[in-house]
Amino acid sequence: MSSVRPPRILVVDDEPYITDLLAAALRYEGFEVDVAGTGAEALAVAMGPSSHDLLLLDVMLPDIEGTEVCRRLRADGLGMPVLFLTARDGTEDKVLGLSLGGDDYVTKPFSLDELVARIHAVLRRSSNHVPVEAARLVYADLVMDEDTHEVWRHGKLVELTATEFNLLHYMLTNSRRVLSKSDIVDHVWSYDFDGDPSIVETYISYLRKKIDSFEPPLIHTVRGVGYTLRLAAGDQD
Repeated sequence: MSSVRPPRILVVDDEPYITDLLAAALRYEGFEVDVAGTGAEALAVAMGPSSHDLLLLDVMLPDIEGTEVCRRLRADGLGMPVLFLTARDGTEDKVLGLSLGGDDYVTKPFSLDELVARIHAVLRRSSNHVPVEAARLVYADLVMDEDTHEVWRHGKLVELTATEFNLLHYMLTNSRRVLSKSDIVDHVWSYDFDGDPSIVETYISYLRKKIDSFEPPLIHTVRGVGYTLRLAAGDQD
């Protein structure tokens, strides 16, 4: 079986603190990230051996404007979605960027939550992006195919029972949220479940043995609150 990777994003901005911030935030969201600081570097990386699912492109670059970078990529037949970042908020600037093949526009300053939401929306719309199709959930190197009921970590197939799959599905669709035992019981078993709630601990343990046999661990206990599926702070880079 071929390895299924998370979406890869190329972040292009001439301000290192911005690329560092965006790279850390996007890796936290489970994306793979490459960075470039100039238009020339962006063209070289985008046309290199690593394929990218989305280009996060600053318009104001020191050598080549982002709109020109986009135009050249489109002229060379590269069709990955382009999301422009810019301090310009004029309608004519947005029209120019979109007319040259851009897919969306975010004006600085922006919130990271809005940017991540825009990225997910662009990837969903893009026919070029396969890993986040409707039937597939991805977080870090964990991939779940809802249609085939298959799960992979590090590109390796992980065998799960039906209940383990349902529990992991609930945690994946709520990644980074802390889920209480009662939440998990209600959604994974049923609202009228009257068994022992400690069954949650049992199945979390089962999942950990299978999913977290790989590094880094993804399933965490938040004492006194519940469980969450996310990367620990030190594993986000």
